Amino acid sequence: MDINVIYEDENLIVINKPAGLLVHSAPGREEETLVDWLGINFPEIQDVGDIPADKQVTVRRPGIVHRLDKDTSGIMLIARNQEYFEYLKGLFRDKKITKTYRAIIRGKLKEKEGTIDVPISIKSGTIKRTAHKGKDAKEAITDYRVLKEFENFSYIEAMPKTGRTHQIRVHLNSIGHPVVGDKLYGGKENASLANRQMLHAYSLEFSLNVSKSTKLVADLPLDFEEFLQTLEKETSLA
Repeated sequence: MDINVIYEDENLIVINKPAGLLVHSAPGREEETLVDWLGINFPEIQDVGDIPADKQVTVRRPGIVHRLDKDTSGIMLIARNQEYFEYLKGLFRDKKITKTYRAIIRGKLKEKEGTIDVPISIKSGTIKRTAHKGKDAKEAITDYRVLKEFENFSYIEAMPKTGRTHQIRVHLNSIGHPVVGDKLYGGKENASLANRQMLHAYSLEFSLNVSKSTKLVADLPLDFEEFLQTLEKETSLA
């Protein structure tokens, strides 16, 4: 697996996860995962992570503090020891990590900068989420701003303030601007526009320790750059 390590020290590994790579194994899936790669390249983290109450680990997630969907690329933090694992968990829990994503979406947003504040819940019997204000819904907030507009698409930054599953994808679809290529949200026509959802975890800003803050960036992958270049050409010819 071709995985780029962005940053590394005695406590932390920061990678740029490629699209198409599962973070950890799932029932019925036999493909290689990020956890497999970590086990080979950083074997010391095998015992780092959450320990279930019954101490029977059914899915190995060594060092994994947060995750990205299989077809979302971008920046991920992996703890190298238990103490730092707990430290990072606390930062995420207390919303002390600023997350910025880049996305290519359908259409043009009326407001070039704004906030989507709509609760998210899971559709019964599925993995699909929906934006509504039902009794089982959880708070979900996403800030966004437009970086560039094309003929029928927009290139944006999205900054989730909460950490719901599929949050950015659900929120953008809920306002009629699904992420290009998203097979779960946005319909068949939208899914056919790209080989995967054009969503990339671009940067994380946080305190490495009590005395040092940092912002780490994951460069856009080639397929994302090529899609943007195609839109540029189509717009210039229009």
